[in-house]
Amino acid sequence: MQLDKIVAYHKALADPTRLRLLLLLSKGEMHGQALAERLSLSQPTVTHHASRLREAALIKERRDKNTVYFMLNPEFIKQNAEASLQFIFAKGEETMEEKNTDNSLKETVTRNFFSKDGRLRQIPAQYKKKLIALQHIVEKLEPGVVYTEKEINEFIKLFHDDFATIRREFIMHQFMYRENEKYELNPREVWTHWQHVK
Repeated sequence: MQLDKIVAYHKALADPTRLRLLLLLSKGEMHGQALAERLSLSQPTVTHHASRLREAALIKERRDKNTVYFMLNPEFIKQNAEASLQFIFAKGEETMEEKNTDNSLKETVTRNFFSKDGRLRQIPAQYKKKLIALQHIVEKLEPGVVYTEKEINEFIKLFHDDFATIRREFIMHQFMYRENEKYELNPREVWTHWQHVK
């Protein structure tokens, strides 16, 4: 599913008209008629391209009476660009020795901070260990599923009572993406990786 999102992102960008549309929106929000005039296109053509970009979450829209305004979704554009780079360049860089060391640390943190019933005893103070604990929890969520805030809170409560802090940490470290009180797992490539923390 993570790779599917990266592919969908690049498919949405793989059109000169859509790239020009994004360039116009980088200067601020615009309504469909203005975009059509600036691009010398018909209104239905602009609507078609805008819907493709919206489906890939590259742009957002807001309605004001009968007028629809479009705007960039810059965080998502940057995240997916970074995910693409991570996917292409980060694969296969780990040596076997590094992998064994990483697995050993992950097992130690899991054993020391999680009880036998799977609950987090306390949120680790050390940054690297905290990331390991957060990842251990977030990996139990289903990729591609959109969760309400209530559902995420209930899920976190299975592991720890301070659901607000952990939910905030999920967003801060890009494990999850939040929009309109809806939460979804980010592609694994954009997560803050504890393996890269010194």
